[in-house]
Amino acid sequence: MKTFSGKVLFLDRSDINTDEIIPAKYLTEITKEALKPNLLEDLVMTGFNKDDIRDKAVIVTRENFGCGSSREHAPWALEVNGINVVLAESFARIFRQNMYNCGMFAIELPKETIDALFANYAGKDVAMEIDVDANKIIISADGKTETIDFKIGAFDQTLVKEGGWVGYAEMNY
Repeated sequence: MKTFSGKVLFLDRSDINTDEIIPAKYLTEITKEALKPNLLEDLVMTGFNKDDIRDKAVIVTRENFGCGSSREHAPWALEVNGINVVLAESFARIFRQNMYNCGMFAIELPKETIDALFANYAGKDVAMEIDVDANKIIISADGKTETIDFKIGAFDQTLVKEGGWVGYAEMNY
């Protein structure tokens, strides 16, 4: 199973699209590894520096993450960079399902919860861990710990546990 814990990258913007996650000019690459250096290359956001990605495993962002074209390359670019969890108010439908198909988490949380995460933790050294079985997010910062419950469908949870569709098919067919 993939790792669902690590340091957090806060991207305080809505409507981050798949072209910003991985620009279209890289869609001819034939390996996930080739996508690695180009993650968020075209993201324009006040205060964002591409070096901010280094050593991050979780993204916290706003609404409609992954909008734009429907490409698996966007989750792949996150995955190859060690980012297996995105928390947002909402996701583009196809992007969200591509995340689960790859065995990754696209966790939707209420706006108030996302607002609180930004207010309490953005700009700090924050780590998160996802308890896959209990559907809990454990947040650690400044020597304190907070737990947030989340909900996902049973099949999406199975996809995560099996490592995505390929793992699921190997285990069930």
